[in-house]
Amino acid sequence: MADDNFFNLDDPAQGIARQLGPGIATRVFAGEEAMLSVVRLEPGAEGTIHSHPEEQWGVCLAGAGVRIQDGAEVPFAKGDFWRTPGGVSHGIRVGAEGATVLDVFAPPRPEYKKAGSGFAAG
Repeated sequence: MADDNFFNLDDPAQGIARQLGPGIATRVFAGEEAMLSVVRLEPGAEGTIHSHPEEQWGVCLAGAGVRIQDGAEVPFAKGDFWRTPGGVSHGIRVGAEGATVLDVFAPPRPEYKKAGSGFAAG
């Protein structure tokens, strides 16, 4: 059944593509009240420390790394998940195997509703 409300995590043709940083790409799926971002991090990738007003949840679907949040560094692996309140500085660093992370934002981030690059607006 084809429907505009059903998607697949592994289908690269779906979602809004964004290049967040070197070796970090995402596909974004925006709803009215929440937004999903399927982030693929290549081995050794490191995300810029940043913040935004939206609440963010992250779920590690594959791989492992370190979540940097509010100055703390917390190791994570497949199955781990975390919450980042709005306005809290955060970033990510992955090791030799890379990682895939599913981020959920509420409300949706306006700058992620269009293709582009970077973690922040612009």
